[in-house]
Amino acid sequence: MPLDQTVTQRDYTLTGPSSERARELGLASAEWYHSDIPRKVMKELMARKDGPAIRDTVIWVVAHVLTAWGGIHFWGTWACVPFWIAYGVLYGSACDSRWHECGHGTAFRTAWMNDVVYHIASFQVMRNPVSWRWSHARHHTDTIIVGRDPEIGWMHPVSLFMKLLSFTSIIDAWVSLKILARNAMGNFTTDERDYIPASELPKAVLAARVHMAIYAATVLAAVAWQSFIPFMLIGLPRLYGCWHMYMTGLIQHGGLAEDVLDHRLNSRTAYMNPVSRWIYWNMNYHVEHHMFPMVPYHALPRLHELVKADYPAPCPSIWAAYAEMIPAVIRQRHERGYFLKKTLPPTARPYREDLQPPAPTREEMR
Repeated sequence: MPLDQTVTQRDYTLTGPSSERARELGLASAEWYHSDIPRKVMKELMARKDGPAIRDTVIWVVAHVLTAWGGIHFWGTWACVPFWIAYGVLYGSACDSRWHECGHGTAFRTAWMNDVVYHIASFQVMRNPVSWRWSHARHHTDTIIVGRDPEIGWMHPVSLFMKLLSFTSIIDAWVSLKILARNAMGNFTTDERDYIPASELPKAVLAARVHMAIYAATVLAAVAWQSFIPFMLIGLPRLYGCWHMYMTGLIQHGGLAEDVLDHRLNSRTAYMNPVSRWIYWNMNYHVEHHMFPMVPYHALPRLHELVKADYPAPCPSIWAAYAEMIPAVIRQRHERGYFLKKTLPPTARPYREDLQPPAPTREEMR
């Protein structure tokens, strides 16, 4: 059956009919399901430490310097390629998890350390640090609630070609740059104004102007030095090094449920190799992170061991996650309201089916 006869585009804006529907159904700022963890244990898990994040950040910074040095030193020869590939992942992928964790304020115990890394990583990932702090707060309050969550990555019906193209970030980076340019001129959309407090808008303007000024300085440096290297160091790594960010990020919620209040239904945990976990800062434990967002990244493996009996079985690898997700996403293109519902182990409490609203009618789609 043709796609347009079965699935029509939902309204994902934050000020339209879907937002109204979410409020009417009690999905906005609602009470979510949580696994039981003793208060004392949770307090231990939530304890913030500087040590792990300082260690990982020093490694991250030193690795930036060494790979950039190799790329510049061997510039003009094939020997520079592996250095630029590594630099690209450190810049264009690892930045996302650093932005994310430091935005939560949980990576470091010391607040200014979180802020410094957050702003650097926000620049690398081409996101306005002020806007995205508030955007991500809403994402956790209303995770994958249509009309409320500004960070829904899988909008139905999904364009599989555009998702494949995201591994190069050609479109995403251009869109991000245009948003920064628009914010720098003091222009914010109605959706942005829905989650950014009015008092924060001047800060968002300033942050966007700083980012745009750095990009302008990069262009001037490239022209003055008659060299492409400034672009390889700033800006372009967001394109050629983003593949790991999207490879791991797309499995967070892909193929799963919208408009539910049980993170076990709309988020995915997957086991990963140690290198990917370091780049991703343990965000592969994604159900755990959404259910308990104030637990620091370094404590997520322990949290996982404590709650896994209440969760569906994790995907055993990144590739297993894609093997599970892709058929579900394809089916969602042709079957309105479908989502992959993973089996819970006998030790788990049942899914909170009462927290799942009825599927939207055709009139509520567009």
